[in-house]
Amino acid sequence: MPGASGVNIEPSCKALCRTLVSQNGLQRESADISQSVLYTSLMGLLLVADTEKEQLTLGVGRVGLRNIGNTCFLNAVVQCLSHTRGLRDYCLLKSYKQEKFSKEDAKLMEAFSQVLSGLWDVNDGNTVNPRQFYSLFKEAVPYFSGYSQQDAQEFLRFLLDKLHTEINRRPYVRRTGKDPEQKISEEAAAMWKKHLERDDSRIVDLFSGQLRSSLHCSVCSHYSNTFDVFCDLSLPIPKKSSSGEVTLRQCLDLFSQEEKLDKENSPMCERCNRHTECTKRLSIQRFPQVIVIHLNRFTMSRWSISKSTTYVSFPLTNLDLGPYGPLDCGPVLYDLYAICNHAGTVNMGHYTACCSDESGWCFYNDSSVTPVSENQLQTNQAYVLFYQRSNSTTTTTVRK
Repeated sequence: MPGASGVNIEPSCKALCRTLVSQNGLQRESADISQSVLYTSLMGLLLVADTEKEQLTLGVGRVGLRNIGNTCFLNAVVQCLSHTRGLRDYCLLKSYKQEKFSKEDAKLMEAFSQVLSGLWDVNDGNTVNPRQFYSLFKEAVPYFSGYSQQDAQEFLRFLLDKLHTEINRRPYVRRTGKDPEQKISEEAAAMWKKHLERDDSRIVDLFSGQLRSSLHCSVCSHYSNTFDVFCDLSLPIPKKSSSGEVTLRQCLDLFSQEEKLDKENSPMCERCNRHTECTKRLSIQRFPQVIVIHLNRFTMSRWSISKSTTYVSFPLTNLDLGPYGPLDCGPVLYDLYAICNHAGTVNMGHYTACCSDESGWCFYNDSSVTPVSENQLQTNQAYVLFYQRSNSTTTTTVRK
């Protein structure tokens, strides 16, 4: 590994793995999940060592996707994921073949990787046809069958979930209940460990974070916490200020502000053992490497769906999410690298993407790809924002 003082780590990892296997009889199918976790962790070290030796030769990546019938939502999301470097390199190296637990073929992942291969081909073709990939996706998620327009954020959620399922490093493990009283950090860590014992993939490595929901009972003052895994943050858009614009910070503030719950809408207090008035607050307990922020522009009433065209300004660099995390976490900085836009109305809309690469930003409109300047990125059409932790690193060497 780089910076390891010239020590050859890979043989020692292999030797350790062989020793543990021979002494403990570790198997991927072992019923003891602690052994399974240890085995997979060791294999992960070997895969990292192997990956560091591999190199990718890439084109410029400025290639469009063919619209095969109201598939602009798919094209925009795939372009954003294509510029998620940790996922792109993982797909192009086909690392999932060595990591996944299931012996079944990862058909959707193969088709998705094939699309990315076309987008980053050194020969830089005109357009890539995603028909095979979309056909396999519709088989996995029949809700997307037909040729009607779909929601890009819903597609993103379903796609990441299906890809994760195919390349999960873990076997199925029955979910267990909540442990006895623990400190917040210990409880969060225990819940995250349980999550990784059943759900562990490159999708989780990149996109999964952990939300904390804190409830405070107004009767007995008892605090209770629940922790949930998220792959995107869906933020409400507040009403316009006097200046006529809204900031992403204001959306985050509204998302995390304390909410009062009456008896009818509150969960049962663990101490009172009855429904009481309480307050609820959301915060980020564990930050993902890639945070996907969904600006919730569509609201549903009893009779219709409406779209907000409010202009939301957002930082291109150094988005600090530290204030929305644990009290002592300090600055947590992210840089923007992709935007999924929605133009038009609820019934007549069109999705596009803006993505950054080493040469700047480009506008992706199905098969059309054109350069775009940074001052053209912020519009009232921004719908899903993709941010990368600014301190994250990659172990893959890329040649262009």
